Amino acid sequence: MGADHDRRARRRPLRAGVLFGSCGVLLAGCASMPDSGNLKAVDASQRPDSQSQVRVYAMPPGEDAAPVEIVQGFLEALTSDDPEFAMARKYLTKRASKTWNPDVQTTVLENGLTPGTGSVGDDGDTGRSFPLTGRKVATVDKEHAYQLDDRPYSEFVHLTQQDGPNGKEWRIDRVPQGVVLGQSDFQRIYWSVNKYYFATRSSGTPSGGQEGLVADPVYIRQRIDPVTETVKALLDGPTAWLKQVVGTRFPSDTRLKAGTKTLAPDDQGKLTVPLNGKADAIDQERCTEMAAQLLFTLQDLTSSGVKEVELQRHNGSQLCVLSKERAESVASRRTAENPVYQYLIDDKRRLVRMRAGESDKKPPEPVRGQLGSGGQPLRSAAVSRDEERAAGVSLDGRSLYMGSLVSESALGKPEVRSKAKSEEDGLSTPSWDGRGDLWVADRDPKRPRLLWLEQGAGEPLSVKIPNLDGRIEAVRVSADGVRVALLVKKDGKTSLQIGRVERTGAKGEQPEISVDELRRAAPQMEEVTAMSWAGGSRLVVVGRESGGVQQMRYVQSDGSVPVGATLPGLTGVKEIAASENERQPLVAHSDDGIVRLPTGAQWQTVVKEGTAPVYPG
Repeated sequence: MGADHDRRARRRPLRAGVLFGSCGVLLAGCASMPDSGNLKAVDASQRPDSQSQVRVYAMPPGEDAAPVEIVQGFLEALTSDDPEFAMARKYLTKRASKTWNPDVQTTVLENGLTPGTGSVGDDGDTGRSFPLTGRKVATVDKEHAYQLDDRPYSEFVHLTQQDGPNGKEWRIDRVPQGVVLGQSDFQRIYWSVNKYYFATRSSGTPSGGQEGLVADPVYIRQRIDPVTETVKALLDGPTAWLKQVVGTRFPSDTRLKAGTKTLAPDDQGKLTVPLNGKADAIDQERCTEMAAQLLFTLQDLTSSGVKEVELQRHNGSQLCVLSKERAESVASRRTAENPVYQYLIDDKRRLVRMRAGESDKKPPEPVRGQLGSGGQPLRSAAVSRDEERAAGVSLDGRSLYMGSLVSESALGKPEVRSKAKSEEDGLSTPSWDGRGDLWVADRDPKRPRLLWLEQGAGEPLSVKIPNLDGRIEAVRVSADGVRVALLVKKDGKTSLQIGRVERTGAKGEQPEISVDELRRAAPQMEEVTAMSWAGGSRLVVVGRESGGVQQMRYVQSDGSVPVGATLPGLTGVKEIAASENERQPLVAHSDDGIVRLPTGAQWQTVVKEGTAPVYPG
């Protein structure tokens, strides 16, 4: 760690937003070092001046640089803000530079590379080899998709001597494909961005009405022309995990017009995007849908300033223009809907509501209808996204009722019954998707299952989950209805897992629904106790790490953790609720009662007695 401190101390800012690279950024060209020895752990963001606005530049190899300096310099150069890794290539032989492809994948290591000892080659090999080892956190593939991976990392680099301008010089002639970074460097260099695609029939897009867009998170280098890179990533199409249930309006093989180097909005916020000939013949309706995909995607780049998009044919003529204001009328992000109320179960076991976003102390009021009367005591409830209906679970956890929030009509018979003997093994809190369908888990140990009710009524359909390993404790469906978050319990521990919702079957017939390719999120938490969707691809989770205390944090649906993801502390959190509209405050059930977290403030108590807070959804 002393060496890490020395490297930090030697880095000095040259001007705002720039970090000068001398001995602190690259060890090459500094004091002479032996031909072999230990590598220092490379995790350049472990320094006090590594803020998001600071750019890091690398230096070329110094004259007479020893092998260990060359290796250390190359690894440091991978952490710089160098668009084409031009400086990193200076540490490679010409042949190695031609064959090395940094875009194949980015490997993210937990604590950077573990120091290794260089060794002399055998059998006449006059070169040097250095092992590169560490513990993986994830990889980012050529589609920019983040994938959790906790396997060991073990590679090596090999150096040889070649003729240089001042005699023999050491260079790397064998190098692993891709880029390897420590986790903190990755968080400094890369930025999570949601691409947007249309839900397809296999994901259950309803007939008629406005089609919804689905968030597909990817990672781009945030200082290397993010607007252009994000547009390219969108044109490349959805990531492999999501492409079975979403589609793009861009014709196959649509790319930027040849020769387009960079994209930037003008002073009025208009972004002109020249395309190749693949899109030349599309009609206006399809063109505006393409433009809507671009506009929604670029909104995640908060600094992009894009207010309008113009798509052009390959000859420069206009295809269509779409403004940010009109985009919502072309394609909706259901996450953008503003809930009118927040809901909870009060101390009289009624469903009550309070104005969403209000920070005053006005007490919650019972909802209209039988679920707000107290005639049927409730333990939990879910409110439809149009806030006209609610599904309530009885106090004993064995019955699910459907009630109106706009009339006084009777509840009728339960829509779902559980045969669980214990109240704790009954029905979970239900969840509504953006199509108006209802999901609930029956935790009966003898017959655990995930159920789906079309429009919240009728015969419950059992959902197939091919690789489920454990029992579902909680279910939350994303607003787009394409992804579902599950708390899955196995061997006494509960983990957060995200699955893709697929629907098959002929039109007009009851569909077959499955949740496929479950993948774990929040892997750093040994136990997850509560969760809620909190954006297009973001969730808020409550849990604890191994040997740690309870905490709340944001996680992405791909399993990554955004910078600044930890939330203010709160004692004894049992339930958490968030709106997919990220401007709405979090609501939680804690030891302090029902509390709310307004933007930029601390937790505030709303009511002392109450449980099961929820937003519509």
